[in-house]
Amino acid sequence: MTSKVYVALRVKASPARAFGAFVDEIGAWWRPSPLFQTTPRAPGRLAFEAGAGGRLTETLESGKVFEIGRILDWAPPERLVFSWRQANFPPDLHTEVEVRFDPIGEETRVSIEHRGFTRVPAQSAARHGFPDPVLQMRLADWWRSQLAGLAARV
Repeated sequence: MTSKVYVALRVKASPARAFGAFVDEIGAWWRPSPLFQTTPRAPGRLAFEAGAGGRLTETLESGKVFEIGRILDWAPPERLVFSWRQANFPPDLHTEVEVRFDPIGEETRVSIEHRGFTRVPAQSAARHGFPDPVLQMRLADWWRSQLAGLAARV
C-alpha cells in the first residue's frame, strides 16, 4: 500500500482521553458522508470492539451489522491500526488506517494515515469517478471533518 492520505489535528485532551474517545465514543462523534459511505444504506452507528483482532462495525437501523474492519495493532494510548473496507469495495480489498496519539504539551496531536485507497479499482463506485489526486484530496477533507468531530467531543 503505497498511496496514503495524512491529516492531523491537536485536541485539548491527554493521549489517553483522546484514544478513549476515538475508540469508545466513535458512535457519538463520527460524521457520516455520502461520498465515503460504508454501506449503501442510511448511516448507522459505528463502534469498536476493543483490543487486537477486535472489529470496527456499523450497526444499521434494521439491526444489521456491517464489519468495516479489524484492529490490526492495538497500543493504547499511543497507536491504533485497523483495516477499512466499504461495502462497495471488491470483496478481497481493504485499506488500512493508522491513528496516532502524540502528546504535545497539554494537548494531543491526533494523526490519521489512511493507506491504500488508490488501490480501489477505477470503475468502483467508491471512487465516484475521481482520479487518484482528487480522490485523495476528498478523502483527506473527509478525515479532517472526522477529526473535528473528535476534537469537539473531547
